[in-house]
Amino acid sequence: MVVGLAVSAFAQAPNPYARLPHVPSFTVTSTDVRNGARMPMDQMSGVFGAGGKDISPQLSWKGFPAATKSFVVTMYDPDAPTASGFWHWAVVDIPPDVTSLPSGAGDQNGTGIPAPAFQLPNDARMAQYVGAAPPPGNGRHNYYIVVHAVDVPSLGLGKDTTPGMLGFNLFSHTLARAIIVVWAER
Repeated sequence: MVVGLAVSAFAQAPNPYARLPHVPSFTVTSTDVRNGARMPMDQMSGVFGAGGKDISPQLSWKGFPAATKSFVVTMYDPDAPTASGFWHWAVVDIPPDVTSLPSGAGDQNGTGIPAPAFQLPNDARMAQYVGAAPPPGNGRHNYYIVVHAVDVPSLGLGKDTTPGMLGFNLFSHTLARAIIVVWAER
């Protein structure tokens, strides 16, 4: 006899970073999004029909470890109706002297991404920011916008690397992380 656990279709996933080794935190702020607030319409998805504009949020960070040699910026939805969540954005190899990204940096050309940094393909296989688009009626989704302070100048990843493989590489190279969590629901 097989016994299963009933889980609500709308249950929120736990903080995905809580399962990783503890690292110090630092400060990340944004003029576009606010921790604990609803995702603004500009940062929602137009590509996936959520009425937004797919404009990556402005981000600034400070207070990271002195040993930081690069940064990675990601946006992840652990509440997506999949077994693996949904990666919306990943920027790798941001130089250590860069402490902000402008609003819209994550467009399809990576216009505001400082060299030698580049965007990895998200789970839609697009190397750009794709905004929030929780399925209608699927409940509230949390979006983790994270700046990772990294102990190497480059993670040595190819431009076609998946966000999951990025996460695996960050596992052993993250010195600290700063997190903003915003939410969306349709």
